Amino acid sequence: MPGGVRTVARVRISHVVWDWNGTLLDDNNAVLAAVNAVCVEFGRADLTWPEWQAVYARPMRVSYEQILQRALDDEEWARVDKLYHERYDALLHTCGLATGVPDELRLWGESGRTQSLLSMWFHARLTPTIDQFGLTQYFSRVDGLVGDVGGGSKAESLIRHLEAQSLDPADVVLIGDVVDDANAAAAAGTQCILVTTGAMTRTALETTGLPVTNSVTEALRLIES
Repeated sequence: MPGGVRTVARVRISHVVWDWNGTLLDDNNAVLAAVNAVCVEFGRADLTWPEWQAVYARPMRVSYEQILQRALDDEEWARVDKLYHERYDALLHTCGLATGVPDELRLWGESGRTQSLLSMWFHARLTPTIDQFGLTQYFSRVDGLVGDVGGGSKAESLIRHLEAQSLDPADVVLIGDVVDDANAAAAAGTQCILVTTGAMTRTALETTGLPVTNSVTEALRLIES
């Protein structure tokens, strides 16, 4: 189908697992500023958004090793992660919700189906932020990263997230903005729809062979079609 968009193979979807950063939250400007805070600290020139998208990968350490052109040991990676999140947190107040949010979340819930949120952002920061945006009411469960250093894959977290809710993966679709979401969905046995609103280019997302859409609204319409 033109543009890389195709319908979801199964229409019996009763639950959506949402990604947060870059999917429901429009935080690209804060992300780039935080990445460039790391660049400054390590003596590297600032990146543009397309340059960051070109190197984005998980685990995140791989991305930073590419832009800094050096291997990072565990201590250095912890420093990078800390620098990034300090700058990101300072700019979080400038971020808004993605187009279609919260209306689409409300409509999905009113249809009698359920939804939850799984993020690889720190849980202690995630939950109050979602609450500040008035979104907590829409989710049956919210899970973020537990730990001090981020940047890992979502696969194991998604499996635990589904098990905690006794969800059948066949009835679930994960909606996210990066290839790691696709990989996590494959590992957990769920379907997946990707949106072009976040950290990866459409070209990169289309390599997964999964549906790729331009917005949360378009993603949900695929499920309903």
